[in-house]
Amino acid sequence: MATESIGLSVRIPASPAEVFAAWLDSAAHTAMTGGRAKIEPRVGGAHTAWDGYITGVTLELVPGERIVQSWRTSEFPAKSPASRLEITLVEEGGGTRFLLAHSAIPKNQGARYKSGWGDHYFEPMIAYFARKGQGSAGLRAKTLPKKPVAKKPAAKKAAARKQVPVKKVRAKVRKPAAKKAVKKTKLARKKS
Repeated sequence: MATESIGLSVRIPASPAEVFAAWLDSAAHTAMTGGRAKIEPRVGGAHTAWDGYITGVTLELVPGERIVQSWRTSEFPAKSPASRLEITLVEEGGGTRFLLAHSAIPKNQGARYKSGWGDHYFEPMIAYFARKGQGSAGLRAKTLPKKPVAKKPAAKKAAARKQVPVKKVRAKVRKPAAKKAVKKTKLARKKS
C-alpha cells in the first residue's frame, strides 16, 4: 500500500522534560490538546487521543528526548497498517524544538494530517504551556503563527504613525466639517 511522510518542527515554550511528561500523561495530554486522551506511559503501552480518534502503542522512549509511537486514526483505510510517529525534543533557548516525523501515512492523507498537527496539537500545546507560565513572552510570540492583519481605517493609521490617540485624530478630522456647518447656519440667519 502506498504511503506518505511528513516532517514538522515547532518551538514550544517549555523544557523538553515538561513536554515529554505532558505528552505521556493522560490528564496533561487531554488538557494540552482539548481532546480526551488515555496513555499508558511505557514502552508497549497503548495510547488514545482526541476521544479515540487516534490510537496506537508506544514503541520507544528516551526520557526528555524521544518518543516513538504507532499512530492510527479512525480515517485510515481498514487494511492500512498504523503509521509511525517519531518525536524528538531538543532544548532550544529556554524552550523546546519539537521535531515530528510522521511516516507510513496512507496515500492522499498526508496534507490533512500536516495541517491537523498545527491546528490540533502545536497551537494548543503552545497555548497550554504559555498558560502554565512556562517560557517567556518573546518565545511565545515567535512560536505562534502570524495571522493576517486587518487594514486600519485612515484615521487609525494616522494615529498609529503619530502615536496620537484615535479620538484626537477623529476630532481634528471633524473640525473643518463642523466649522462649515456653523458658517452655513450664520449665513442662513443673516438671510432671514
